[in-house]
Amino acid sequence: MIKEGKSARKAALKLGLTCSAAMVAEAVTYPIDMVKTRLQLQGELGRVLRSASLAATAPNMIGTAATSAKPYGAVGMAMELLRREGLRGLYAGLSPALIRHVFYTGTRITVYEWLRGTVATGTPVGSASPFTSVSSSAAGGGACKSSGASASVGGLGSKLLMGLTAGAVGQAVAVPADLIKVRLQAEGRLVVAGKLTAPRYKGMADCLRHVVKSDGWVGLWRGGGPAVQRAALVNLGELATYDLAKQAILAMGVTGGDNLVAHTASSVCSGFFASVVSVPADLVKTRMMSQDPVSPHYRSSLDCLVKSVRAEGVMALYKGFFPTWARLGPWQLVFWTSYEQMRRACDLGGF
Repeated sequence: MIKEGKSARKAALKLGLTCSAAMVAEAVTYPIDMVKTRLQLQGELGRVLRSASLAATAPNMIGTAATSAKPYGAVGMAMELLRREGLRGLYAGLSPALIRHVFYTGTRITVYEWLRGTVATGTPVGSASPFTSVSSSAAGGGACKSSGASASVGGLGSKLLMGLTAGAVGQAVAVPADLIKVRLQAEGRLVVAGKLTAPRYKGMADCLRHVVKSDGWVGLWRGGGPAVQRAALVNLGELATYDLAKQAILAMGVTGGDNLVAHTASSVCSGFFASVVSVPADLVKTRMMSQDPVSPHYRSSLDCLVKSVRAEGVMALYKGFFPTWARLGPWQLVFWTSYEQMRRACDLGGF
């Protein structure tokens, strides 16, 4: 009974630290995410929508940059967003983004550690605790180091599969908050383009109410397919890369132990590979979630992918790559360094 009570407290502490670190990272890097979203929406079906007939039936798809002769780059988009919508425009949709990470990051980190611990101990999935730690604090100087079990868990393939699974499960839980965030992010461009006289949503709660009223509760999972696919790919690149990079760095001994330098180097590797594998799915997710549910232009994720490539070329799939990398890099850096330090401070061992 006492042991179970300690385990429950430890589980709650881990979850709290995970969510806290994720919300800090999200708040710091959110403006970059806003710029990335607007870049992915600009030029959407641009060649097709220049025809008057289709433009009349799909006014919601035309943004400021979509109709301009020359698309904006990341810096240009940020300056235009600031000029037209002000500083508040960079933080539109922040509340649901923070709430999303309570569910998304809390779930994905927990699931990954559970899978890793299950593989390490050989415990059947049904009898393993989702919060079992596979790390331990080092004796003496208080530096945290991964336990032998953690360091030797599987190879590249198994870790990629763990990351893929953890990301898919985490995003499946967080899709409603993600949808509301994207809707709020896309709202400003419709007002600027003259397609709306004023924003349709007063905030997160109002957006939630409108979605449920128009589409039912199931509407909260609109675009969930590409969102889950994107999250699975992000975590395939993020969690597996961070885990493997950290193991390699500690094995080489170049940082002098499991410290801030090791966490920083691992997070840089993690952010880059997560961006490379996830940007195409992220673009599809953004377009699926931002389209008008009354007159959608994409029947499915595949339809969105095909139409986007036909209208804008293959490189359209990597629209927003540099803002994505510019965001995922700092996000990973802030999250992993703060999370690892929080775990050390609470004597929970390293990730």
